Amino acid sequence: MPKTRADLLAFLENLGVQAVTHEHPPVFTVEDNKALRGDLPGLHCKNLFLKDKKDQLWLAVLPEDRAVDTKDLRRRIGAGHLSFGRPDALMAALGVPPGAVTPFAVLNDGAGAVRVVLDKAVTAAEVANFHPLDNAATTAIRPADLLKFLDATGHPPLVVDLDAPAPEPV
Repeated sequence: MPKTRADLLAFLENLGVQAVTHEHPPVFTVEDNKALRGDLPGLHCKNLFLKDKKDQLWLAVLPEDRAVDTKDLRRRIGAGHLSFGRPDALMAALGVPPGAVTPFAVLNDGAGAVRVVLDKAVTAAEVANFHPLDNAATTAIRPADLLKFLDATGHPPLVVDLDAPAPEPV
């Protein structure tokens, strides 16, 4: 059974992490989020559930307006060809449906099947915002506390500077 928002918030509290959760109508896209979140401060992120040709699962966490070139991303993270993961694979691995993808979902990945990739811009933010396992709320957290959470779940992230020059193709 996937963890709930209450489970997540209790986990964060047990880690000593301060997080503030704001309720809002369910959102399914970045555009929905922009329209419904009001003036919620901090960096708003998008989260891409990806699979490479060797069936490695990836969760890329990026600023919401960052354009992503999957060929460039795969070179930066050392993956094979990347494609978007199917909804059933997302639910099986992270216990969330499309529209609720979040780095907090690794709480449901006890097997450690998903590798987390954070854009360096996320770690540089004062506060970052993510869904707390459902898309009817947004939880604000300091990046240092997000890293603490990811480490505590056995998902130390690969931090990638997507503003740096792209690596040469191999």
